[in-house]
This record gives sequence, structure tokens and C-alpha cells, in this order.
Amino acid sequence: MLMRVINRTRGILLAGKVRIAHTFLSRLKGLLGASGPAEGEGLWIVPCRGVHTFGMRCPIDVAFLDAGGVVVGVLSRLPPSRVGGFFRGARGALELRAGTLAVTGTAPGDRLEFEVGPPLDTANRRLLHCPLALGLPEC
Repeated sequence: MLMRVINRTRGILLAGKVRIAHTFLSRLKGLLGASGPAEGEGLWIVPCRGVHTFGMRCPIDVAFLDAGGVVVGVLSRLPPSRVGGFFRGARGALELRAGTLAVTGTAPGDRLEFEVGPPLDTANRRLLHCPLALGLPEC
């Protein structure tokens, strides 16, 4: 099942194609061996209060959410082979392409919403402006 994630606080699309890792094996694998999420993609790991980037080749952004979808912590550009912090109150972790949190302005206190549906192109993240013009770094 694919989902999309919208930052309702800021009215902006974070990722238009998000996979769910909810079984022990899928959470264990995560993005292991991957070059990181592509532009507009993400991985929702639930339950999860902390992440690591061992076995990854690129930095990632991570937003930790509570049961209500409120961001309780963020890790920006977490490099490969690192252990990220653990966030009390976190229900899950959303792993995104490095730079996504900065480009979208996503911060603790923002409310994110998951929607089931076909993938959305992040080229139209926001109706008022397109932060993709700033560009996200290539790995």
C-alpha cells in the first residue's frame, strides 16, 4: 500500500509516494543498502522511536511523529553509519530524502497527515509556490 504525506500545518506535500514498514522484517530492512529515498518518496516506519543509518549510502531526513501525527523530533541530513536520537512520545519515523524537511519547513509541532492513494508528483508540493525550485541535493 502506498501513501502520501502532507504537512497540514504548512499546507505542503512532503512525499507523494510513501511505503510502510510495519512488520519486524520490513522495519529491520528499512532503507538498508538503498541510496536513500528518491525525490518525493519516503518510508514510514511504525512503531519506531529511533533510527540508524548503518548500511545506507546517503544521508536522510527523519521526522518522528506521535500518535496524533504531530512532529515530536527531526533529524536533518543524518549521515550514513550513524545512530539517530530516540524521541520520547514518538509512534513512528518518516524517512525522507535529505533536504526535504528544510525545503518544506517541517519542524517539531507541525501536524502531518497520511493519505492512502495513488502516488502524487512533488513538483506541485504547494499551490502557492514550488519549493522544488530550490532543488534537493543529489546523493
